[in-house]
Amino acid sequence: MTTILLLLGSNVLMTFAWYWHLKFPEQVLWKVIAISWGIALFEYILAVPANRIGYTTGGFTAAQLKITQEVITLAVFALFSIFYLGEAIRWNYLAAFACLIAAVVFIFKF
Repeated sequence: MTTILLLLGSNVLMTFAWYWHLKFPEQVLWKVIAISWGIALFEYILAVPANRIGYTTGGFTAAQLKITQEVITLAVFALFSIFYLGEAIRWNYLAAFACLIAAVVFIFKF
């Protein structure tokens, strides 16, 4: 559970680091980059331990960690795009998410 919570936190931070500035196109690019790097530092502070804990004591393989992280990333981004950017989720986004859920089933079941 620790691994999942750390990955969730790191993905929230990384999503903001990469996309927060889309609402502020008037901002100077170098400032956006500096702020994003600052946010990403804290993302790494969560992501690195998440992967280490998951791999060494959490029973995850590297492939399982990666697939889990991708599913969390997509879920976080979907919520971010709806609630922060105000974008609609389309059917093809849901279809892609279903494919990632299938990947989780395959990586953990087989």
